[in-house]
Amino acid sequence: MAGKKYNFSLTNSEMPLGEDYESFHPRYNTDHNYEDFLGRRDAEFLRNRVTTPQTTPVTLPYYNVNVSNEELNLKRYVALSVSFVSLVAENILCHPFLVLRRQCQVHPYAPNYPTKYHLLPFTLIPSVYHLHQRQGLTTLWKGLGSVLLVRGISLGVEDFISRVTPWPDTVTWQSSLKQFFQHVMLKCVSLAIVTPFYSASFVETVQSEIASEKPGILDVFKEGFIRMLSWNDRSKGRLIPIWALILPTVTLGLVKYLFTMLMKSTTIKILQSRMKYQHETTGAFPKTSTEKQDISLSASLISLIASDILFYPCETIVHRLHLQGTRTIIDNLDNGSSVLAVITNYTGAVDCYEQCIANEGVFGLYKGFGALIVQYAVHIALVKFTRFFFMEIGAIVSKPKPSKPTSKHDTSPPALANLSTVSKSYLLP
Repeated sequence: MAGKKYNFSLTNSEMPLGEDYESFHPRYNTDHNYEDFLGRRDAEFLRNRVTTPQTTPVTLPYYNVNVSNEELNLKRYVALSVSFVSLVAENILCHPFLVLRRQCQVHPYAPNYPTKYHLLPFTLIPSVYHLHQRQGLTTLWKGLGSVLLVRGISLGVEDFISRVTPWPDTVTWQSSLKQFFQHVMLKCVSLAIVTPFYSASFVETVQSEIASEKPGILDVFKEGFIRMLSWNDRSKGRLIPIWALILPTVTLGLVKYLFTMLMKSTTIKILQSRMKYQHETTGAFPKTSTEKQDISLSASLISLIASDILFYPCETIVHRLHLQGTRTIIDNLDNGSSVLAVITNYTGAVDCYEQCIANEGVFGLYKGFGALIVQYAVHIALVKFTRFFFMEIGAIVSKPKPSKPTSKHDTSPPALANLSTVSKSYLLP
């Protein structure tokens, strides 16, 4: 008699409705070939044993199933914390070194008096000590508010232009050539609009507090509008009109931006290739995607350092043009105990470059480079310390605790276990 065909792989929840257990289970059903059922069952277990061989019982520690999720969340928090600290360090914590750098760049040339170029950080220590001794601890934080306001104005202008025009505020490698040139135009217009306010903010960061009136928080807007309204006013002596400052300022800002963007993309590709090679060599692939954030942060920092170093001489020339004719008195960083009046007579960027090379040499374009070294040394140290601190705190908080042990046993029928494991024989005691 041909036996009925049953699907014995069904679980209890998948048992056909409307049939009782005796009519479904082969032990209570007499209308089927029971020997055929046993043969098919034995063959199925043999196939399973070949594809997934049984192992001896192993006792493993039991960990919470949420350990991987906690580790992922920890790495995300660490990446966000490091990015936040890097942003704060770039815009606020490193501002004193920006002030020192700018004051050194516009330090006037004295033919009968030796001038320190401060190419290394160590020469700045005595001058900074005397500045703090005479003017207090806040002397190197001057102009911080105006610098942040100018950066906010720049972001606001770019956002406004991108909304009222088809010009995109960001581009990628997948963007078309038309979109790229539109983005470049947006950057040029934004830099041109911000130039008067940048000039007013720059004066606040270099003028001496003991020889000048302390500016208010919103004075940067007043001075910026005054420079903007006196578009072509040549009645103020050596003061360079704002239209003559737009071209060098926009050129420097645009070239630095394009170089930074290119350098960042190249660095990301190099770091990703290096990470992929290390993973393929060791055979260990990451379980989380936080490495992309780490690579992006590292690439951003590397591109900023490279652009500031490469365009440092150009920045010196542009800053000297912005300060000319403003009757600004700066601190004398040769000793940190006196002040100097900046009196120059440049006709343009080319003339400024020629006079600087003729009077101060090539290193005159790198005055205050030691402050730039300290600035990024502090920046990198803060990033590394933040990463180490949060990783250690997270490792202490999210350390998994072992719980009850479980064992992996062979659940095969005794008759089938005899086929591959002699020690588990059903016939032997």
